[in-house]
Amino acid sequence: MIDKIIRGVITLIGLLVGYGIVAGLKALDIINFVNKGWLSLIFYLGISLIFGIIFFLLSPKIMKAGRIIVQFVETELQKVPAYDIALGSIGLIIGLIIAYLLSQPFYKLEIPYLGVAISIVLYIIFGYLGIKVPTRKREDFTNAIGNFRKGFGKDKLKTDCRSCPKILDTSVIIDGRIADICKTGFIEGPLIIPEFVLEELQHIADSSDTLKRNRGRRGLDILNKIQKELDIEVIIHDKKFDDVKEVDSKLLKLTQLLKGKIITNDYNLNKVAEVQGISVLNINELANAVKPVVLPGEEMVVQVIKDGKESGQGLAYLDDGTMIVVESGKKHIGETIDVLVTSVLQTSAGRMIFAKPKTIVDRAV
Repeated sequence: MIDKIIRGVITLIGLLVGYGIVAGLKALDIINFVNKGWLSLIFYLGISLIFGIIFFLLSPKIMKAGRIIVQFVETELQKVPAYDIALGSIGLIIGLIIAYLLSQPFYKLEIPYLGVAISIVLYIIFGYLGIKVPTRKREDFTNAIGNFRKGFGKDKLKTDCRSCPKILDTSVIIDGRIADICKTGFIEGPLIIPEFVLEELQHIADSSDTLKRNRGRRGLDILNKIQKELDIEVIIHDKKFDDVKEVDSKLLKLTQLLKGKIITNDYNLNKVAEVQGISVLNINELANAVKPVVLPGEEMVVQVIKDGKESGQGLAYLDDGTMIVVESGKKHIGETIDVLVTSVLQTSAGRMIFAKPKTIVDRAV
């Protein structure tokens, strides 16, 4: 049905083209012999019908060519970020307005066609500049818009000045705790999600390995949750760094470019970033920092789950996952007992608590 409508429109265009050609030739006095009323009508109808038939016969090829052009334009537009399209459109409008204002004086010149020629040149130049300048300087425009927003209020200015871009790496997205932390409001935006991180997540989600596939899909679900459910600014950054292969190296370069901080739980990435002087927010360090403080001599009630590495040891765990090594606790596996903390070991991997069953301590006393 749509194809028939399009063919009808093309045929109508052909009729109009034929009519326009006859009108143009007549205006130029090339076909003076059709001045008579009935002859003029026949001539108009005949030429219009001829062009209408030609366009009707050529309509399948015209439609096919149109689809190819539309697909090409659509493919090219998909490669361009939406932010660049918006900036380019605004720049084009401004450029055309400037060209219009500059071209008006030239229409008053007495030289024939000079005003039209100069106007065409000005429209082309300023239209091109209107598209290219904003897209090539998009980071400057982004910063300018951000500074403009900050100027609306003193309190808002102070708040925004303290915030800086937080770049998420793949591991922290898959980990999932970042969504809960953002929900509490302890992390301010904007959160930057690089496109190369999204590509890596998609690659993991498409993996043939079940575990990797589930981890990748979990990461994508976490991103959807952050974008849709949380009141925090999320920006998909399209910087590629084609000259760099490793994702971690791209993350470090992007963080330096944006003057932001990396949010990660990757120990190695953390160390490399520190060497390069890049600020890091490590989720594991945050988790260790908010764990309850336990001092030697305190009493605790724990359930011994399994035996430890050393002979006679038993292992128990707190609700936050902190491991408790219970000396002589192997014989209490499956039991809930009172223990007395003897020492606490803090490492980069987490916190470990050493304790003894209180019954042993009481007997020793």
